[in-house]
Amino acid sequence: MSLSLFIAKRIYRDTDGGKQVSRPAVLIAMTGISIGLAVMIIAVAVVIGFKNEVRNKVVGFGSHIQISNFDALRSYETRPIVVGDSMLTALAAYPQVAHVQRYSTKPGMIKTDDAFQGMVLKGVGAEFDARFFREHLLEGEIPVFNDSVSSNEVLISKALATKLKLKLGDKIYTYYVQDDVRARRFTIKGIYQTNFSEYDNLFLLTDLAVVNRLNGWQPEQVSGVELQVRNYEQLEDITYRIATDTDNKTDAFGGVYFVQNIQQLHPQIFDWLNLLDLNVWVILFLMIGVAGFTMISGLLIIIIERTQMIGVLKALGANNFTIRKTFLWFAVFLIGKGMLWGNLIGLAFCLIQSQLKLFKLNPETYYVDRVPISFNLWFFLFINVGTLLAAVLMLLGPSFLITKIRPASSMRYE
Repeated sequence: MSLSLFIAKRIYRDTDGGKQVSRPAVLIAMTGISIGLAVMIIAVAVVIGFKNEVRNKVVGFGSHIQISNFDALRSYETRPIVVGDSMLTALAAYPQVAHVQRYSTKPGMIKTDDAFQGMVLKGVGAEFDARFFREHLLEGEIPVFNDSVSSNEVLISKALATKLKLKLGDKIYTYYVQDDVRARRFTIKGIYQTNFSEYDNLFLLTDLAVVNRLNGWQPEQVSGVELQVRNYEQLEDITYRIATDTDNKTDAFGGVYFVQNIQQLHPQIFDWLNLLDLNVWVILFLMIGVAGFTMISGLLIIIIERTQMIGVLKALGANNFTIRKTFLWFAVFLIGKGMLWGNLIGLAFCLIQSQLKLFKLNPETYYVDRVPISFNLWFFLFINVGTLLAAVLMLLGPSFLITKIRPASSMRYE
């Protein structure tokens, strides 16, 4: 063991016992590190959790990748493309694709005795992955969707049900304007709530056969096909590969295939989510600055208090580099203890919030009803290692004060 490390441990043990080094200096240093690290862990966990929640809701309504008709971009009054069994098989054969499902949409209106509301009727087939809606189901059950016969059952959002004073099992009348007005009656089979108002106020889910019949399409024609990918981080690469094989090809009825991923379909939402990353970096830099400032203050106080010891060490032949290492090792011990408390506070908050959901949010504003938490091990390690390195580097400057202390004058220092 080096001399500097041995002396640093001795000072640290004396400090732990309340001897020689003032407690305020130690508390200042440790408190800054603890609070700063806890805030960083909580901020990162909340932002990652919020981004995941919003992204999962957008993906839940529209999947990761959509293939639709180029002539019907950004419109719910879609033009069809042909998606037969051979195309579904070919898309499912991509190793990065986890699931493939067809959909069709038809804008219309719900009318009751007291009110009316615009909506989009979305039809899905038997291959529809209902996990997302099952997680957000409040009442009833998910209808058994079909692409050949109609059950006349719909899944409606809690927001629409509340606005129109509807409940589970009610019959609703929907109207669609084409060459003339067409009506269709449905039974509410289930009520869901995602708190994502942009979609909750819009979509009703029913059988693919119903929507295709309302649109007057051929059996293999649909509004598009949705693809779920296995790894979201590879979304751009997967989209490019599928688009290379599919884009601009024409089906038997003249429809042109066009591939877009969820980020391209909803750039405003994902640009907003990306802005949150900037907020996280600002918080990290501020908290590291606060932690570093308190450590610098604490170390300066400790150096001043131990001036006489520094003079003795220099008189015994210790050079400035050895003594500086001694105090930097001592600072590392304090940083480590502060980080321990910071980790405990940050992780405790994350665990309590994820289990008990104590802190609530307004879902109309934030799309979620409570503060979301998502723990990422790599970010956790990055924050800890980054905090330790940044704090030690910031202490290199103040440690130069040791080189200005002269043995003759310091040994008379009180």
